[in-house]
Amino acid sequence: MGELRNRVRELRARDRLSQGDLAQLIGASRQTIALIERGDYAPSIVLVLKISAVFHEQVESIFFLEGDGENNEQ
Repeated sequence: MGELRNRVRELRARDRLSQGDLAQLIGASRQTIALIERGDYAPSIVLVLKISAVFHEQVESIFFLEGDGENNEQ
């Protein structure tokens, strides 16, 4: 299966939120946001739903699986 990717950094920039701002809104630490953005941490479904609510976006438009390169071309 592919790796979990996300658009959190992009959406934060769009909404002019710092990592700290987003962390405060969802009840997490700034370090957690940094780890999520780098792809070094797969957030719980609770955090995913909270992030989705902050940005008013569908979960699937923020978090998605990226293949290993073998089946990405369609």
